[in-house]
Amino acid sequence: MPDLDALLLARIQFAFTVSFHFIFPAFSIGLASYLMVLEGLWLKTGQQRYLDLFKFWLKIFAVAFAMGVVSGIVMSYQFGTNWAVFSDKAGPVIGPLMAYEVLTAFFLEAGFLGVMLFGMKKVGKRLHFAATCMVALGTFISAFWILSVNSWMHTPTGYEIAANGQFLPGPSWWDIVFNPSFPYRLLHTITAAYLTTAFVVGGVGAWHLLKDRTQPHARTMFSMAMWMAALVAPLQIVLGDLHGLNTLEHQPAKVMAMEGHYQSHPDGAPLILFGIPDSEAGTVRYAIEIPKASSLILKHDPDAPLDGLDTIPPEDHPPVGIVFWSFRIMVGIGMAMLALGMWSLFARWRGRLYESKGLHRAALVMAPSGFVAVLAGWITTEVGRQPWTIHGLLRTADSASPLDAPAVATSLAAFVVVYFAVFGAGVWYILRLMADGVQTGESGPSSGVAGPIRAAGITPAAQGMDAGDPREATETER
Repeated sequence: MPDLDALLLARIQFAFTVSFHFIFPAFSIGLASYLMVLEGLWLKTGQQRYLDLFKFWLKIFAVAFAMGVVSGIVMSYQFGTNWAVFSDKAGPVIGPLMAYEVLTAFFLEAGFLGVMLFGMKKVGKRLHFAATCMVALGTFISAFWILSVNSWMHTPTGYEIAANGQFLPGPSWWDIVFNPSFPYRLLHTITAAYLTTAFVVGGVGAWHLLKDRTQPHARTMFSMAMWMAALVAPLQIVLGDLHGLNTLEHQPAKVMAMEGHYQSHPDGAPLILFGIPDSEAGTVRYAIEIPKASSLILKHDPDAPLDGLDTIPPEDHPPVGIVFWSFRIMVGIGMAMLALGMWSLFARWRGRLYESKGLHRAALVMAPSGFVAVLAGWITTEVGRQPWTIHGLLRTADSASPLDAPAVATSLAAFVVVYFAVFGAGVWYILRLMADGVQTGESGPSSGVAGPIRAAGITPAAQGMDAGDPREATETER
């Protein structure tokens, strides 16, 4: 077992906080777009069920969005506390990118979120829909800038190195923003967020269909979610393949760890389905393989040679065991998503989409699968980058602040206790809202939102409204 020094503790702390944070944007990005679709369908058709569903998911979005904001703020402080050297060296490049995220996405979301949550009776239906669209756009722009920062750390381009070791922007910011891995990572992450939301919505719909298969709101939720699964899951697999090929070009050691290729294969590499990586021996024990399939996938030629980790200096090897298994968890869940989507198409074709209890139970089991998949993918990406913070240029060991292990351990313990208490309560509250189901016939989308908003720590006053006017409170609750 490795010694728990300050560096390892700082890495564990950032991994813990980013994992908690990531599940909320992965949900809210897709949910914001789903709310936009629901409100658009309501405006187009005038059907009450779309408005009821909008109000139902708006409550859940409010809580998830608030927890995402809070957990994200905590992460930024760690750049100054645990990773001060990295912040000093990379700050001239990543600082402006993160500032662009605040100036564009955060201001856009903050400016229109209050209108979206509380404002339909004040601004009208169409302007309210425009606010919902702006919030959805804001979540996408936020992902755009954050993923640009992260991608630059994996495939750094457009920089210059000053005499003091700082990374400085080169002549064109576009080379930094649109670095080689960014387009693939952006598309792969956004579609993952849509799938995550779709399977949550589908799971909630399935839960209520198992109790009453004639429930119209449950039918609508389940049908929309299964369409998303059937259409986007195959697309996600294609995007994942393209992202993998890009990674092979720019970060071959990561792909070698993902595939479990300790040794080079000059005549075609096998696809190792399962096994136990043994880095000391340089082999995957008890491997179950498909001959030459890895070369076929990565090079589109079964006889194409593939290098192994024996071509990489040992000090530059990523932790193979973690990357090997997290990658298989992500891919396995992706295949399960595809299978459920195809099953739903078959049930829809046979006219049994709302009667197949087996399909509904499977959808319920798969409801949290998107969160597991995005976390497994994130682990694959970030652990596979080690031992580098900025790939090939700045090592993780050279990025940390000069702190003592007890100081980092104390803050880590505090994070664990507070996060599980606060965000655990928030998740429990969201699950309660999901289990209660859709309330029908309320007069506006802000009806019933005030309770969840206050529970999430957002008050009307915080959204630029006058919380002291009882007439506005009455109108909101009506």
